[in-house]
Amino acid sequence: LQKDMRKAVELWTKAAELGSIGALFHLGLWYTTEGVGVEVDEAKGIEFCKKAAMQGDADSRYMLGMYEVQNKRNYDRAVRHWMISAKLGHDFSVESIKNSFVTGVATKEQYA
Repeated sequence: LQKDMRKAVELWTKAAELGSIGALFHLGLWYTTEGVGVEVDEAKGIEFCKKAAMQGDADSRYMLGMYEVQNKRNYDRAVRHWMISAKLGHDFSVESIKNSFVTGVATKEQYA
C-alpha cells in the first residue's frame, strides 16, 4: 500500500468531527511532530489535544504536559496535566510526576 498522508489526515479529521477522541489525539500528535507527513502547526495540534483531553483522553493530557515543559517551561501546568492523566492510569504521566519531584520542579506542598 502506498501511503497517502493527505487522505489519512482527511479521514482522521472526519473521524474527529464525528467525535472520535482517538482521531483528535492522532491529529494533535501529527501536527506537533516533524516528519510524520503533515506540515507542523503547533497551535492546531495543541487545539486537537485540548479537545481530546477535555473528553478524558489520558494520552492527550500527557502530551499537553510535555508541551508545557518543552515549549513554555511551565512545570506547574505540566504537573497538573500529568496528575489528571495519572489518575486515568497513564504510566508515563506517573513517571513524569516522579521526575518533577526528584528534580525539585514540583513540591509536595504544591499538590497536596
